[in-house]
Amino acid sequence: MTTPVAIYLQDAHPLREAMALAQYAEQQGFHAVWQAESRLVREATVPMAAFAATTERIKVGSGVVDCWSRNPARLAATFSTLDDLAPGRVLLGIGAWWDPLAAKVGISRARPITVMREIVTTVRALLHNETVTFDGEYVHLDGVELDYVYQERRAKDVPIYIGATGMQMMELTGEIADGVVLNYLVSPDYNERAMQHLEVGAARAKRSVDDLDRPQLVVCSLDPDRARALDDARLMVTQYLGQQPHIMKASGVPESVLDEIGKVLTWPATHEQVVAASKLVPDDVVQMLTASGTAEECREQVQRYIDHGCTCPILYPLGADARLMIDAFAGGI
Repeated sequence: MTTPVAIYLQDAHPLREAMALAQYAEQQGFHAVWQAESRLVREATVPMAAFAATTERIKVGSGVVDCWSRNPARLAATFSTLDDLAPGRVLLGIGAWWDPLAAKVGISRARPITVMREIVTTVRALLHNETVTFDGEYVHLDGVELDYVYQERRAKDVPIYIGATGMQMMELTGEIADGVVLNYLVSPDYNERAMQHLEVGAARAKRSVDDLDRPQLVVCSLDPDRARALDDARLMVTQYLGQQPHIMKASGVPESVLDEIGKVLTWPATHEQVVAASKLVPDDVVQMLTASGTAEECREQVQRYIDHGCTCPILYPLGADARLMIDAFAGGI
């Protein structure tokens, strides 16, 4: 049975080039295109609208918007609007963001599990065309609905995915979400623990982990020159070793490597700092956290993520030509 694949776009490509990549991915049989919104570089929903308007079949997801900076009513209205543009093709991926970025813009990420539960609950109800009154610890809505004036009043088919990394968030995802966006720069073995905690959460809702869609971000550095592919991925791995060590710890990266990287990198890191710190990252760490190398090697590593619970790899292309990666995974895996 063929496993579908998706493409992940951040800000490495000019927006019109990213639109062309989404179109090409659709032509090559990709299931979805997911747009990042992790840093203060490129907001997700504008590119999503561009992708949706210039494709016909491919699904379009946010990977992921944060749960703090948009009021849940505005969040629901935004994704309702995207569904108007591409009915049945829009996926709402939402996450709890990360520090120090959140703190630097004045957001305190207190009680993220509670906040995520309240956001998902109310956004789903609004998208389902309900009138919502909710007085929670974070969300406060008083008789709020998506108050259509001219358009058809209908429930919007927008599945909600939680971008979970920690195991408490994984359990919440299993309980309340339509799917999970498993993170990148984790090892396939990390997925085994994630699946166990997704199952715990799913059991609370009297369902199974198999009832959840489980796409996973996978950094994919594909190049006929294997050494160059590894070096391209090494820079990405280094940046996240320094800036998001919680993800790295969850994947089993040795504490000694994290400590050494932390001495070199600050946030935001300069390119020169990343290059210097990358010399501390061995090949085995790069290979553990990414799909890097020739096309055959990349497909083999992506298959390992599938074997460990991923239902649709979301491939994050590195290197000069993303079309090489799209071609290597045309039609799925």
